[in-house]
Amino acid sequence: MKEALLILATDTVASHAETSASFGGLTLRPETLQAIRQLGWDQPTPIQQQGIPIMAGGKDMIGQAETGSGKTGAYGIPIVERLDPASRIVQALILVPTRELALQVADELRVLGRGRRLSVVALFGGHSIIRQMEELRHRPQIAVATPGRLLDHLQRRTVHLGSVAVVVLDEADRMLDMGFLPDVSKILAHTPPSRQTALFSATIPLEIREIAEQRMRTPTWVRIAAPLPTVDSIEQFYLEVAEQDKIRALRRLLRDNGVSSGLVFRRTRFRVDRLARALGRDGEVGVLHGGLREAQRLKALRAFEEKRTRLLIATNVAARGLDLSDVSHVINFDMPEDIETYIHRVGRTARMGRSGTAITFVGQYDIEMFDQLRRRFGEALKRHPLNVYA
Repeated sequence: MKEALLILATDTVASHAETSASFGGLTLRPETLQAIRQLGWDQPTPIQQQGIPIMAGGKDMIGQAETGSGKTGAYGIPIVERLDPASRIVQALILVPTRELALQVADELRVLGRGRRLSVVALFGGHSIIRQMEELRHRPQIAVATPGRLLDHLQRRTVHLGSVAVVVLDEADRMLDMGFLPDVSKILAHTPPSRQTALFSATIPLEIREIAEQRMRTPTWVRIAAPLPTVDSIEQFYLEVAEQDKIRALRRLLRDNGVSSGLVFRRTRFRVDRLARALGRDGEVGVLHGGLREAQRLKALRAFEEKRTRLLIATNVAARGLDLSDVSHVINFDMPEDIETYIHRVGRTARMGRSGTAITFVGQYDIEMFDQLRRRFGEALKRHPLNVYA
């Protein structure tokens, strides 16, 4: 996939004069500026400053930014600027992983589009599909949807995507974690090949890159770097172990190495569940991934914090933003995708002045990433003394 990487503000942004009728130098319609003021946005965030001109120019875009970075405005503002209020068909589709995010995004887009008389519908599970069908009969221009419920509407032929000009995949890594990517591919097949596509994600694992390669046209990348936690106080180890022996190695660590509270990272929710089943009761295991209901997530976290569960197996996405105060060990059962993900993972230990240990399993398919870790951390990354095969 060809990529155009953008780190600083684009020439398009710089060329706009800063006036009272602009948003951080971005010239917008008066109705949009009024809506921005109603939302209390004084200045564009970095993802908005860089992303709005790209999307306004009709280009495909990948925005790598954390939750809370203002990405709804980054795609929402150019969408409401672009759409035709007189055309009562779905012109923009935003796919999101959860009901809560669908409601939040739809509310912000309603404010942004009100001055231009743009209508928004939110389509998600756990809510009356009959009521949603009634909303669709009012012919909204913007649909915000979770993949499963949107497929339901497509099968019922209560929504049509043949005139969609813009598709946004929001929190794509969470959709991956929740197993929605096959549904996303089916949905994209209902949209015109000529559409503009934007993808927003805090992390860009391999599966997300593959969707970008298959479904996007030379996207421009905008990466908004989040502050990385320090790893100076963490003991970092690597353990060379064949892929088929990683469960055996984890059991040995739990038995012999004083793992009082371990956070184990796997790449997907399916791998999390598979490892939890393999360990069974001997690991006192909890799981954390995007396929769980909120009550299940809270229960798993509470059991881990209260030491009723010794081990918490999690995906990157599910563990993002967690503030666990007492993690003795972080274990990278699956090699992280990049240095940034590694730092975020191991930074979950050694909190509040405590000591902490990070152990990364290195299998036969992990050599390339392992070489990057060794170049980055040098002697701070040490070989673990455990002999798995003794």
